[in-house]
Amino acid sequence: MRPDRSATIPASFTALLGAILGARAATLLPSDVFEPLIVVVLIGVAVFTLLKPQLGLVAQLRFGEHSKRHHAISWLIGLLIGFYDGLLGPGTGSFLVIAFVSIIGFDFLQASATAKIVNWATNLGALLYFVPNGHVVWALGLAVEAGNVIGGLIGARTAIRLGSGFVRVVFLIIVSALILKLIVDAIA
Repeated sequence: MRPDRSATIPASFTALLGAILGARAATLLPSDVFEPLIVVVLIGVAVFTLLKPQLGLVAQLRFGEHSKRHHAISWLIGLLIGFYDGLLGPGTGSFLVIAFVSIIGFDFLQASATAKIVNWATNLGALLYFVPNGHVVWALGLAVEAGNVIGGLIGARTAIRLGSGFVRVVFLIIVSALILKLIVDAIA
């Protein structure tokens, strides 16, 4: 299965730009202001996904694969979620997946593959801003990246073997875990 280039390339390009802008904004705004909003939005994503059990099990493209609207919506998803990732970060992958499933019409497997590529672009965009400004903890970042690559390889193979239904369940588990983590962090 190959990611849909007509969505992935435009979304990745604008995600990179959005992440640079978001990273710049992150140096100007306190992130704790947004954390309660992130929890509320993630709860909304989880409830939305739970209430629509058929969502993302089968691809149903809403705009046609190579249409101008398909491209424009992909650009917008990349820009907005890229900005968010540069600014704050938590839940970016989940937001990308649910946007590609609910707005574009991908199944969960296709959305997850596309989200990984777009999320890579957002991380690169944030690094392009943070590295020259000395805001990177290299040892920690490289260790996390090594774990990310290993987990990504295992996860991708499992997702391809088990399909969109499995990815949907894992998506809900991850979103729920992230919600709990953010709530615990806010309380602590």
